[in-house]
Amino acid sequence: MKFHRALTSVLALAVVAGLASAQDAPKKKAPASPPAETSATIGGTKITIQYSAPSVKGRKIFGGTDALQPDNTVWRAGANKATALHTDGEITIGNLNVPAGDYTLYVFLDPNGWQLIVSRQTGQWGIGPSGTSLDESKAIGRTPMKMSKPATLVETYKMSLLAGEGKKGMLTLEWENVSASVEIVAK
Repeated sequence: MKFHRALTSVLALAVVAGLASAQDAPKKKAPASPPAETSATIGGTKITIQYSAPSVKGRKIFGGTDALQPDNTVWRAGANKATALHTDGEITIGNLNVPAGDYTLYVFLDPNGWQLIVSRQTGQWGIGPSGTSLDESKAIGRTPMKMSKPATLVETYKMSLLAGEGKKGMLTLEWENVSASVEIVAK
């Protein structure tokens, strides 16, 4: 009987000690800009975009030289590593012909209307030593985006690919007080 009580006491102490150490263990902190993905099949072509989604957190994001992303600069269309586009087939993004394959997306933040940049360069971090990691010589080109304002503040950056009718679809970027979109057509 004494052995049974001793064993029970030892087991109870072990459980309590285990719970205490679990509470003291460092908790993994969620990344400030967690990875995100959007995908759609447009006209039979699967398109996927992987990006990191930062939040506003009370900051001024766009518009002016004092913004996190100043006017007339190239933005990596997200945070952390550069935003990656994969398409299983040939598509047109705005006025750009994009063959099947892997690409990086950037945005030129023109205050008169943003321009989406599609680049053949892949695998880079979003910002290089002198700012953006965009190598202009590897860009397929730039295409205008349709600008609008969301109904309410968009706290966390979001990219959306939506299939439309037939071979048409839409890519939309929304963050803070800006929404920018461009049509995608499958070939």
